[in-house]
Amino acid sequence: MGEALGRAGVSIEGGGAWIVDGRGVAHFLFADGAAARKALEAAGIRVLQERDVIVLRLKQDESGQLGKLTRRMAEAGVNIEVLYSDHDHQLVLVVDNVTTARAVSETWSQKRGGD
Repeated sequence: MGEALGRAGVSIEGGGAWIVDGRGVAHFLFADGAAARKALEAAGIRVLQERDVIVLRLKQDESGQLGKLTRRMAEAGVNIEVLYSDHDHQLVLVVDNVTTARAVSETWSQKRGGD
């Protein structure tokens, strides 16, 4: 996978791979998902889907940020399916309702995450 992406000039911005019920599952963040899909499929790697994600930065010097943000997502009815940080230390959320999550994220960012 890494070689196929490298040949195509596509950089992985974040993500990871896990074993779930005995099967490999991966989610990777790309600046250009279509280019990544093309490179991977050309190499014979099956891509199940492309998804929009929520990317934001928490205040690293303030404890409890993740808990506050995820509570707001839950209160808005958003289910977080995958959570990780990218190579620039930003939080990446894969959610079941990106529209609602984006609204929560925008409000969160405007308030700078404080209560």
